[in-house]
Amino acid sequence: MADPLILALDQGTTSTRAILFTPDGRALAEAGRPLKQHYPRDGWVEHDAEEIFQASVAVLREAVEQAGADPAAIAAIGITNQRETAVIWDRRTGKPIHNAIVWQDRRTEPACLRLRDRGCEPKVAELTGLLLDPYFSGTKFAWLLDHVSGAREAAGRGELLAGTIDSWVIWRLTGGRVHATDATNASRTLLFDIGRGAWSPELSELLDVPLSLLPEVRDCAGDYGETEPALLGRAIPIRGVAGDQQSALMGQGCIRPGEMKATYGTGCFMLINTGETRAPSRSRLLTTVAARLDGRTTYALEGAIFIAGAAIQWIEEGLGVEGGPQAVEALAASARPDHGVTLVPAFTGLGAPWWDANARGALFGLTRDAGRAEIAQAAFDACALQTRDLVEAMRADAPDAFAGPVELRIDGGMSKSAWFSQRLADLTGIQVCRATYRETTALGAALFAGLGAGLYRDVAEAAGSRPPTEGYRPTPHGAVRESAYARWLDAVARVRTA
Repeated sequence: MADPLILALDQGTTSTRAILFTPDGRALAEAGRPLKQHYPRDGWVEHDAEEIFQASVAVLREAVEQAGADPAAIAAIGITNQRETAVIWDRRTGKPIHNAIVWQDRRTEPACLRLRDRGCEPKVAELTGLLLDPYFSGTKFAWLLDHVSGAREAAGRGELLAGTIDSWVIWRLTGGRVHATDATNASRTLLFDIGRGAWSPELSELLDVPLSLLPEVRDCAGDYGETEPALLGRAIPIRGVAGDQQSALMGQGCIRPGEMKATYGTGCFMLINTGETRAPSRSRLLTTVAARLDGRTTYALEGAIFIAGAAIQWIEEGLGVEGGPQAVEALAASARPDHGVTLVPAFTGLGAPWWDANARGALFGLTRDAGRAEIAQAAFDACALQTRDLVEAMRADAPDAFAGPVELRIDGGMSKSAWFSQRLADLTGIQVCRATYRETTALGAALFAGLGAGLYRDVAEAAGSRPPTEGYRPTPHGAVRESAYARWLDAVARVRTA
């Protein structure tokens, strides 16, 4: 008999994709659909949850058809998703009561400010490892209940269900039989006590989100029911679920304490595995669940950079560079050495470790002979220097993880660039390893599903399917590196408002 296959669904912010994998991590087929973004007001971002589900079914079907695979050969489906996006739907009709509120949405900033003013943030951080920020799901659930006509009353009658995108897709794929999430997605809601591994009644009361709406929390590799037979030709088990960044952590093989990865997309998310030790952050990083397997939780520290690849897009559009990101890279590589130009791309505020939503972008160090090339290089350098911010914060919070050799495993769009990978190593001072296979997020979902389906003996065997990497060692120009970082810190200080 042929080897069993694993089907991964990667439901992201701008697209929905499915990839069919073999257990050794080879991709056989891929299908994708773009996802329309809705911006009803300044700072508001929404998705059509029904569009997400329909696209999910379509890409799952297409990936199987492209590979010419028999659905009976698919051992399991793994799901990974944009984490903090919130949906509430009617449990009888299956219809969302409103568009999904996307993780980027800032409409609940006033609610977060009120809670901070009441002195609630220390307790929230203690229980959840998170900060009070609109980024997370909990205040989004509360907003939907308060602003959709009749929603609070319907919730009181037990007519509504709430969840992140994984829960919504699972509920629909299983025909409404399973309302569940995994511990990584639950840990991003402001409602989950990551120490106890359970929903918190105290946080439920604080945010005014009834626990009766929320899904059951399960392991990342576990039983999430089966798909409706009509959807994919047969009932296929769903056996793995993880939020996108934790899924990428798995896809990069970061299963041991001290192993870390960074995913460079529109923004950048960097996580370091801290093992079964929960490391509270003193540097305004997030303490989050890395994975839960066989009931045992491993933790991670996480830092979010709001603008990474988006800075390169800004250069392309704002400076009129034709030819896409490769042309911007070539322009940046041609900059004169030691130009001293620094870009702080705080277009939507600053993320970790600064957490300044009101900071705005700025250029510093412009001289008469500074041109497009120097500004373009400053955009790439900003991604590397923000990464250095996170490395230093993680070093302060988890010094044991940096006791031995350190490497940063990278993936995402910007990692395709060998020039940027070397620049990243040079400006952070640590070894960079980029995955030769870019879709590590989907691969992580497949590995969790393979674990849940019994295709691997343990997590180490699953992580052994990680693709090979290419390494970049920092060049020994410590004075140049430290000078660039000093200019960066000075520039950040000038744009900060908090």
